[in-house]
Amino acid sequence: MYDLLKGLRVVEGAAFVAGPTCGLYLAQMGAEVIRFDSIGGGPDFRRWPLSPGGDSLYWEGLNKGKKSVALDLSAPEGREIAQRLAAAPGEDAGLFVTNFPVDGFLAYDKLKALREDLICVRVMGWADGSQGMDYTVNAALGVPLMTGPIDDPRPVNHVLAAWDLLAGAYCAFGLVAALLARMRTGQGRELRAPLSDIAAATMANLGFTAETALAGRQRPRMGNDLYGAFGRDFVTGDGQTLMLLAITPRQWAKALEALGLGAEVAALEAELGVSFAQDEGVRFTHRERLYPLFERAFAARTAADLGPAFDAGGVTWGAYQPLEAALEDPRLFKDNPLFQAVAQPSGLTYPAPGAMASIPQDPRGPVAPAPRMGQHTEEVLAQVLGMSSGEIGRLHDRGIVAS
Repeated sequence: MYDLLKGLRVVEGAAFVAGPTCGLYLAQMGAEVIRFDSIGGGPDFRRWPLSPGGDSLYWEGLNKGKKSVALDLSAPEGREIAQRLAAAPGEDAGLFVTNFPVDGFLAYDKLKALREDLICVRVMGWADGSQGMDYTVNAALGVPLMTGPIDDPRPVNHVLAAWDLLAGAYCAFGLVAALLARMRTGQGRELRAPLSDIAAATMANLGFTAETALAGRQRPRMGNDLYGAFGRDFVTGDGQTLMLLAITPRQWAKALEALGLGAEVAALEAELGVSFAQDEGVRFTHRERLYPLFERAFAARTAADLGPAFDAGGVTWGAYQPLEAALEDPRLFKDNPLFQAVAQPSGLTYPAPGAMASIPQDPRGPVAPAPRMGQHTEEVLAQVLGMSSGEIGRLHDRGIVAS
């Protein structure tokens, strides 16, 4: 945790991945993030994976360091409290992250009526307001048809919710950008961030859409081949699978040196009338001629031999390993200062990450656990909305709020 955003108060009314990820990133940079949910938990409160006791490890992961308020969002008074939290006064407040629909009780116009300079960042599925989630947007873009084995026509969904995660990061950036603008002009605004637009724009930014428009069809699936450059998985003589990338001229030269392929590749260049040394696209074009050479060279060596040779030459490579092995990898988890052992509401203590960026000039603060549902209801209602203990008690008695 860092304190770059210390003093900011962000209210989050969101569920699933994108909105909570936005709030998480802001909290890890020091903002006070207050999440409100329906009493008993929102639609993501019991999402898998679960602890042995049935608590959501997913929910604990995405809500570290936040405060939790539990409201009866089906009751008019509960909805009014949510609105007041989103639009609460303060120079460093009036910052709201949500994935609730454009229309409804959390519509921007309703919140703006309570606070003129409100900033609202709204995660959406499709820009027209229709339902959409990461995997359905991904399917519409054709990405699963580019992914997977060459000889299998079935679509392959990626296990990583990439558009959700990108949307969460983009929303955090958008909120801070809108705040800087408000500091200069005093103007609030709503930023709408549909997954469909974020995904479509990203495909265009990476050249996928222009390529498809020019070719008249999308890129075919290529298994584990790296598109436009030389890269693929190869199996060593002791049965380990390594991913090799040779993008720069130096990486290419050092990979050939480590594998003892200089003479064979030179002979292939002479036969084809090309040079692989300077153009990664040429290596990709003729990859089917290069692959057998690399396959034989990998099969003649062990991973223990190749790893140090690749490292010495600055070659980019990596070993395929399951997550349980990655947990013992000192560069990823075991000795990574990003992680700290944290006692979570589930009763479990396990490594949890703080801010993903490191700031050499600032010490890392402790990683805060996720809250218990409704843990901060009384505190937030009293401090943010100025309610008395009697008022809060009456709301409890009527089931409008819960701890």
